[in-house]
Amino acid sequence: MLFEIIIAIILGCLMGVLTGLTPGLHINLVALILFSISPVLLGYTNVIAVASFIIAMSITHTFTDFISATYLGAPSDDTALAVMPAHRLLLQGMGHEAIRLATIGSLLCLILTVAIAPLLVLIVPFIFNSLKDYVGWILLAVLIFMISREENLDKKFWSFIVVALSGILGLIVFNIPNLKDPLLPMLSGLFGVSVLLLSLAQKVALPIQRTTEMIKVRARDTIKAISSGVFSGSLVSIFPGLGPAQAAVISGQFFKRTDTNTYLILVGGINTVSMILSLITLFTIEKARNGSIIVVQQLLQNIDLKTLILFLAVALAAGGIATFLTMYMSRIFSKVMNKVNYSLLSILIIVFVGIMVLYFSGFIGFLILVVATAIGIIPNVTDVSRSSSMACLLIPIILVNLI
Repeated sequence: MLFEIIIAIILGCLMGVLTGLTPGLHINLVALILFSISPVLLGYTNVIAVASFIIAMSITHTFTDFISATYLGAPSDDTALAVMPAHRLLLQGMGHEAIRLATIGSLLCLILTVAIAPLLVLIVPFIFNSLKDYVGWILLAVLIFMISREENLDKKFWSFIVVALSGILGLIVFNIPNLKDPLLPMLSGLFGVSVLLLSLAQKVALPIQRTTEMIKVRARDTIKAISSGVFSGSLVSIFPGLGPAQAAVISGQFFKRTDTNTYLILVGGINTVSMILSLITLFTIEKARNGSIIVVQQLLQNIDLKTLILFLAVALAAGGIATFLTMYMSRIFSKVMNKVNYSLLSILIIVFVGIMVLYFSGFIGFLILVVATAIGIIPNVTDVSRSSSMACLLIPIILVNLI
């Protein structure tokens, strides 16, 4: 059985690289495919090995999806808020450094979350029962604070406009019947295509990408980012409908004057925390908060303490492998970026995103992409925080919890 689990971890890590590097190919889709063919797979292996594959893939994905977000400007809901800081470093020839910082955040948050797992097992049920009726009010307070923290009245006004437009867009998108992959066109427009269009308009030339390790972050800032990532990621992952995107928004409110480097460590770690917490919530309150872990739940029905410990060990092993794979792939991407015309690449990426949206979400999805792109340009031209655009996810959740 041990040999099967080791093979499952290795194969899961390789699949996690593929899903992380391929915009639109999500781990949830792969997990669902595995579940559908699980009767066949279980004829050759055991259910623990299949679950270990899914967990290793999911953990690796939280590392590698920053590569496509950084180099291609193709965000998922987990990496949307990292696009601008990472893009800023990319335009300084330090795209690889952006990946390294996010990877540091992912690995350290993984280790810390697993280390405090015994404490989380004890307090998760208490937090869930104490705060489950106040999620809407908490997120509403975050949204108000997000607007109020802008520097002056003019920026507060534009932040409100972005929040309102993004929130309305989110409400419309999530209420369109039979729309597949609603997040793909909405987040690609708000955080991806809009950034690429602005780069084209400003005729940005991509400098030579360096695979150096010049950026140093103070230990105090790293500890602050990791602890904040674990806290906010743990808190929001307990409740239904919340995840890494909402955790990034909440954490971001406490980092008003943080630098780009520290923020990337923070956002990088939150995604991995969310994945680990989904395992813990599955064990403690029998609720999985992540699509791929829901598949694990369907395979096993429930997990005992021994299985939880095994899965945490699988996650640690996958995190170690994912660190090396992410750095290796980032170096390859850096070399490729040095040989391409950035303006042409931006155009090709925009076209590629448009084709993906048409394929997965149809003409309605393409229309959403256009509208979301228009809204996504506003924070850049008015110089307000792009986190305001995350209202597309926050407002629908707030209304569901308050109405």
